[in-house]
Amino acid sequence: MADEVQPDSSSLQILGERTSIPGSPAIARNDCSITPLTPSPSPRVEIRPRMSCPFSVVVAIDFGTTSSGYAFSFTQDSEAIHMMKRWEGGDPGVANQKSPTCLLLTPDLRFHSFGFAARDFYHDLDPEEARHWLYFDKFKMKIHSTSDLSMETELEAVNGRRVRAIEVFAHALRFFRQHALKEVKDQSSSVLEGEEIRWVITVPAVWRQPAKQFMREAAYLAGLISPECPEQLLIALEPEAASIYCRKLRLHQVIDLSLQPITNGLDADGSRPFDSSFRQAREQLRRSRHSRTFLVESGTGELWSELQTGDKYVVADCGGGTVDLTVHQIEQPQGTLKELYKASGGPYGAVGVDLAFENMLCQIFGEDFIQSFKAKRPAAWVDLTIAFEARKRTASPGRANALNISLPFSFIDFYKRQRGQSVEAALRRSNMNIVKWSSQGMLRLTQEAMNELFQPTINNIVKHIELLMAKPEVSGVRFLFLVGGFAESPMLQRAVQRALGRSCRIIIPHDVGLTILKGAVLFGLDPTVVRVRRSPLTYGVGVLNRFVEGRHPRDKLLIKDGREWCTDILDRFVSVDQSVALGEVVRRSYTPARVGQRKIIINIYCSATDDVTYISDPGVRKCGAITLDLPEPLPPTGAVGGAGAAASERREIRATMQFGDTEIKVTAVDVISNSSSSTLSKAIFGLS
Repeated sequence: MADEVQPDSSSLQILGERTSIPGSPAIARNDCSITPLTPSPSPRVEIRPRMSCPFSVVVAIDFGTTSSGYAFSFTQDSEAIHMMKRWEGGDPGVANQKSPTCLLLTPDLRFHSFGFAARDFYHDLDPEEARHWLYFDKFKMKIHSTSDLSMETELEAVNGRRVRAIEVFAHALRFFRQHALKEVKDQSSSVLEGEEIRWVITVPAVWRQPAKQFMREAAYLAGLISPECPEQLLIALEPEAASIYCRKLRLHQVIDLSLQPITNGLDADGSRPFDSSFRQAREQLRRSRHSRTFLVESGTGELWSELQTGDKYVVADCGGGTVDLTVHQIEQPQGTLKELYKASGGPYGAVGVDLAFENMLCQIFGEDFIQSFKAKRPAAWVDLTIAFEARKRTASPGRANALNISLPFSFIDFYKRQRGQSVEAALRRSNMNIVKWSSQGMLRLTQEAMNELFQPTINNIVKHIELLMAKPEVSGVRFLFLVGGFAESPMLQRAVQRALGRSCRIIIPHDVGLTILKGAVLFGLDPTVVRVRRSPLTYGVGVLNRFVEGRHPRDKLLIKDGREWCTDILDRFVSVDQSVALGEVVRRSYTPARVGQRKIIINIYCSATDDVTYISDPGVRKCGAITLDLPEPLPPTGAVGGAGAAASERREIRATMQFGDTEIKVTAVDVISNSSSSTLSKAIFGLS
């Protein structure tokens, strides 16, 4: 069997998803150049075992919307997870094991700093000078919200200048690479080579394949790994990583909201201040920050011992940008996991509260003023968002006193210059009674105002969890694990407890903001822990089939070399929500539709539904392509005349899709030339 080789850039097309246009077969006709080999073999499904890789250390990067960080573990001491060093800077009262996801470029587009260093340096710039620097904040959201994601997709800095997104992400990953490698080398007794490190990058489970490939391409550009060694990088799904870590939890490491006698810090009438073990746990966690090494169970934790074979649980990853839900079932005695329902979620993260605050400011001061202030005083706008973020963390249900948000002096001065009146006058004129003004230069947000900011996002989260748990496949869930940074919010905790506390146990790990990062390290140490996943979409390739009058529509008729073909047919490899085992391989055989064809392009399509027949059906998207050169086959020994041409009519092209991992891999091989020379192209779904 030929060795698998990575194609060069000229032979591999990586495309973003695009929706097919119904009823326009002329557009798609050039997309189909293969036909199933006749007689078509039945689809073969085989389990390909994962090969163990000789890595000495696993480094995981949790690339979040609001905060990011890294951790690592040596394979010879896999029960110890080392967190990254404490960061300089930070907000008072906030335990910092991760850094804000913000990045600063110089006016000539060179990397300057990341995290607290970027934020603090930008804050200290002269307002006029700051307008020339490029500050990016919460930029991960762009990848989720862009439907036509490509290598040319751009991000807009706070000052309005635009830079290619792939370069911004690569700068951030390169920063983490440099810091992580220094720490790993400081703790290693031996000299580590680059190929001895396995990297893991976390992404939301609801991201499509092109978004995952975008992170992979950024990792290549950042120098984490080489494109020739793709297996050195794993893409970890965030809720799945959290689920893996939750397997290790002991009883003293969690808060069980179902056992709390009060509703997340309040009596039933919402009158008594929050005074439960959660506050004590946070204080304990804060003290433990001095130790950056966490020990995990060698097997499974005490909490897991309460679960039996077949028990189901839901992990809700409530992060800054998205909420991701995954449903797992326990497989005993090995303790592996099986995904029961395809990953779901949406853009309901904590950033929604920030956007609601910005909308509130627009209502008070006018949208035109806020946009002008953001453009002309970008550093001051960042200061204002930081002030709100710090106060947002302290919001809790039933809070009696208002939350004070400091307005930067430049905001107050800029408004007076632009509008000719004071901020206080604008607040009175707005008739927004739930926001008051303090003579100390602060906006005072009442509890009613905080509820108005939080409720739309929280309601979306609760509704999504309820809809998921109403699915037949998810009935009988015993546990709901709340993880992610937003899960620290008492506002969210109370809402989830009130809605779901009677139907299942609601568990919050003490180190809830680090759960995904630790789980990503564990995933890198053992990627086989999730044995069965659900396909998020239907995947297949576009093919030609013999045209059958009365069965195929006339607008799909295509004549090639005197033969009548039906074009645009989707040859399905896997269906949406179908269970796929780890490393599961589906293999199909095709043949070129035209005699003497010297190149084929196998186009890969996906759909959110299974009720599709043609690649031009509504909702079908092109999500990748693989190009294969077909050299002239050598005639058999002793053959005369057109033996080679005859062979080309039955030339076998073997296409393979590997499922069950967090990424889908596609391989195509020309069987004839494989006997003498390796002609193989391998693709991971991606971008244009």
